[in-house]
Amino acid sequence: MSNANDPSEHKKALRRALIEQRLALPDRLARGDALQQVMRIWLVGRPDTVIGAYWPIKGEFDPLPALHRWKEDGELLEETQLRRIGLPVVDKVHKTLTFWAWYPGCPMEEDAYGIPKPKDTEVIVPTLLFVPCVGYGPGGYRLGYGGGFYDRTLATLSPKPYTVGLGFGTGFLDDLEPEAHDVPLDAILNDHGVVWPV
Repeated sequence: MSNANDPSEHKKALRRALIEQRLALPDRLARGDALQQVMRIWLVGRPDTVIGAYWPIKGEFDPLPALHRWKEDGELLEETQLRRIGLPVVDKVHKTLTFWAWYPGCPMEEDAYGIPKPKDTEVIVPTLLFVPCVGYGPGGYRLGYGGGFYDRTLATLSPKPYTVGLGFGTGFLDDLEPEAHDVPLDAILNDHGVVWPV
């Protein structure tokens, strides 16, 4: 029997409701196009050459087209260091993520959770990390899926990458209460622009 006053039960219900809402968005594709634009503009002038991202699931925004464009732009500029994109691979034992090089058309396989991951590419260490938000709130706090993978991973990466949450405007929660272990993101972008820092 669940307790309605239990914060973890409340967050589970909130996650479910937000994912259902996101999947049912009638304008999700248009919102995705708008966020692609926001992301591409935000990336202009960033010094990073290795960016970690994610394979979209459950109606999440897909960051990969904007990142592929970012990678191509670097090649057009003939930068001395190639731009690289990494996707997460789950370490089931330590419940952390490592990032493996990804490029369009690279061989993929499913991870332990059925999410596609790069197959037989090399591990790379991102200096900038785009993370999906189920929800997000004031102060740069993110509501994820509850597994704690990103928090544990960020605690182990040195230097810590610059973290940017990505989500749709519908995921904003003005009353999101962070827990003691929650680490705020450095920035949050949605289909309207930069949400954090304000």
